[in-house]
Amino acid sequence: MAGKSPSQTALTERDLSRWRLIQDFQARLAQAGRSVPLHPTWSDPGRLLKHTDYLSLFLFGLLNPVARTLNGLCAASQLERVQQEVCSRPVSLGSFSEAQAVLDPALLAEVFTQLSQDLPGPQATANPQTRRWLIQDSSLFDALPRMYWALWRRQGKAQSQVRLHLSLDLAQNAPARAVITPGKVCERAVWRTQWQRGDGYVGDRYYGEDYQLLGELETDGVAFVVRLRDEAALKVEEEHSLTEADRQAKVIRAAWVRLGCKARYRSIRLRVVWVQTDKEVLRLVTNLSPAELSAGEVALLYKQRWQIELFFRWVKCILGCRHWLAESPQGVAIEIYLALIAALLLQLYTGQAPNRRMMELIQFYLLGVASLDALWAGGQREQQQLARRKKS
Repeated sequence: MAGKSPSQTALTERDLSRWRLIQDFQARLAQAGRSVPLHPTWSDPGRLLKHTDYLSLFLFGLLNPVARTLNGLCAASQLERVQQEVCSRPVSLGSFSEAQAVLDPALLAEVFTQLSQDLPGPQATANPQTRRWLIQDSSLFDALPRMYWALWRRQGKAQSQVRLHLSLDLAQNAPARAVITPGKVCERAVWRTQWQRGDGYVGDRYYGEDYQLLGELETDGVAFVVRLRDEAALKVEEEHSLTEADRQAKVIRAAWVRLGCKARYRSIRLRVVWVQTDKEVLRLVTNLSPAELSAGEVALLYKQRWQIELFFRWVKCILGCRHWLAESPQGVAIEIYLALIAALLLQLYTGQAPNRRMMELIQFYLLGVASLDALWAGGQREQQQLARRKKS
């Protein structure tokens, strides 16, 4: 039998306990407001709902296990304790919905950037070189049919989707850069706006299709390790010998090559590393020399690309970012940025992205069932288990 939705169930103050992440978020929001100007309407004396209240209540809905719908959030804002600790006054459905149109997501992008910079520094063993490595990928979120701006495909059943383009810091295992667009927007075009000189990127086959883009990366001083499609044409110019460490990483071949079957589409001189997996042979291309990144390190770097897939799954399944509380382009960007901010705040407080058990414990704390001591003890247990798994 289906249970009642939060909007149909009477909320009590015992359901909604204090979580200091909201206070941390509000402080960072105030700091970001100094560099990102707000819409003039927020300073209008006639506007009762403040942007801090709106965003704090929105974030509260992502973190709290009880109030997850728009009706539920507005009902929660009627509670005295919520007004003291989350938003300063009751919020109506109309005010909450209208606020998304006058709130620039750039404000949350600034908060997101601040948080990503405040995470603990990379571990010495997480990166084979001193270069900062990021995993580049995107993930689609299903949109509602009435969100016409997100319409992507019309063949067969029409699809409306939103795309999150993400750069995940490999050492910190946390998002570093993000862009939210309709699903049809090209991933490579957005990637061009994200990369920065001196960084290194790991990407899947889609990013290795455009050989001219690989040349742009080299020109911009960006390193990369991306996978090539099996049908990619390449001309081998110089073979490289392999070390025992390379072979232990399942590398079977390495060579300098040029990609492309026609001269006008041919790539710059690049290095390809062939890696034998249990199912297939991967062809990984990089612009770094063996002295900068060995063939074995190329293989190990690409092996860690799945961290970003796990992060996308965590955001969608563990944090539960699947129900839209806002449907405009600005509102959707606000919600996804808040989900990323929640992920970074949780990682900042617990030391890692919480798994399902840890997230349940956090929610028990929010419900008042678990104490703060129990929450931190649970976090320590999860960290110890993670350390044991890494050793085994």
